[in-house]
Amino acid sequence: MRETQRPHRPIPVWTFALFTVLPGAIAVAQHDVAAMPENATATSYGRGWQCDTGHREMDGACRATVIPDNAYAAAFSYQGWECAHGHRAAGDACVAIAVPADAYLDSLGDRWHCDRGYRPADAGCVAIEVPRNGYLNDAGDGWKCGRGYRAAGESCVAISIPSNGYATNLTYGTGWDCERGYRAASDACSPVAVPENGYLVDASYGVGWRCARGYRAAGESCVEIVLPEDAHLDYSGNGWDCNRPFRKENDRCELL
Repeated sequence: MRETQRPHRPIPVWTFALFTVLPGAIAVAQHDVAAMPENATATSYGRGWQCDTGHREMDGACRATVIPDNAYAAAFSYQGWECAHGHRAAGDACVAIAVPADAYLDSLGDRWHCDRGYRPADAGCVAIEVPRNGYLNDAGDGWKCGRGYRAAGESCVAISIPSNGYATNLTYGTGWDCERGYRAASDACSPVAVPENGYLVDASYGVGWRCARGYRAAGESCVEIVLPEDAHLDYSGNGWDCNRPFRKENDRCELL
């Protein structure tokens, strides 16, 4: 049996392009390595080089960075250096940060903060004057009034608490609340009128009472729930549902 001769396939154009471009690419890479200046290191990715720490690229060369006093070489800094802890950049120099009395340098060492009980004023720190019946806040940079007092300018004035009321720790609102069984009405605490077959609730909204199970609210009273035939009290106990398979129709239960 004669072997079938495979048809001749032309060599793709990109193959010629590859052999044409590849030698040039190799030559460029070799040229890059050969052109690497002193005080430089080849990059770990791609082609090329980068200046060593303490040097900056200028006109294709790596020249030593002039590091001012109280600074250190930093490869990723624009100027090639950064100021040491407790100093800040001022042009081409690093100047010491002047920390005023009753202040401290922050953890980064490039700014200062006032001590607890002091606040910034101009270029220094001044003591916070806490008024009588006041105390320093948690941050220590201001003050709050104690329980039963409210801020009035730079002072803490006593809050007028009505009968059956008590002072709160809230810094907003009236500064007082009513005891259980009483509701705020203007500047007084009025008793909650709980109707027969009702009970007191602690909710700060609504009428302050609810009807017992088997009763429903009707104005200011609790009236007994009258169950129609084939019905039962619902989950709240203040209404009714039909027994299965009955369905509610107006005030009665009918079969589906």
